Amino acid sequence: MIIIQYIRSVLFYCCYGGTGVLFGSVALFLWPLPFPIRYSILMKWNNLALWFAKYVAGINYNIIGVENIPSDTAYVVLCKHQSTWETVFTQIYFEPVSTILKKSLLRIPFFGWGLALLKPIAIDRSKPKDALRHIHKTGVERIEEGINVLVFPEGTRIPSGKTGNYARGGAQIACTAGVPVLPVAHNAGQCWPVPKIYKTPGTITVVIGKPIPTEGRNSKELTEEVKQWIENEIRQMPSATKTD
Repeated sequence: MIIIQYIRSVLFYCCYGGTGVLFGSVALFLWPLPFPIRYSILMKWNNLALWFAKYVAGINYNIIGVENIPSDTAYVVLCKHQSTWETVFTQIYFEPVSTILKKSLLRIPFFGWGLALLKPIAIDRSKPKDALRHIHKTGVERIEEGINVLVFPEGTRIPSGKTGNYARGGAQIACTAGVPVLPVAHNAGQCWPVPKIYKTPGTITVVIGKPIPTEGRNSKELTEEVKQWIENEIRQMPSATKTD
């Protein structure tokens, strides 16, 4: 069974990477189009990636709390970061969303070309002070444009079962812009660990919390509240991987 799953995992990456090259090539011709159209076209690859994950690698997902997603205002998503899976998922389910990410990702052929069209907030981590100013300024601008902002407050992928340091940048954007924070917990790292090729079949649980108002709050206490909520939700989740 392990050998078969390795084969499925490799096949998944062939499909995932092959279609990524295709959409990355298409992205070269999308620059003149308005942002909503570019976003809609490129999200078809995200949907394909989730489809390949489900039907090729055997990774499904279950969402709890979809009704908590605000429909009348932009917001800041603060999401647990365990894997690559959630970077694909969140861009679909919280669209349109601008993601805070490393500037170096935009230099990756094909993948970076498409990513650059999604109005990301790209930062240079070697210049932390400049990065913080850019995150805050551009994040507030995105909110004012009606685009949600996606932040992985741990900054980097943290293995399943571990907790990283939650940075305050995302909460600060929400406090300044006067919009709610939407906390998101999941256990995708159990099925799609990084940097392993092997994918473990199972069902990822995603829990979307109730929007947290930011009026009268500061970024420190808000970030701590989100951290406690996310980590508590993850502890209560059923195992994502199959046991039969």
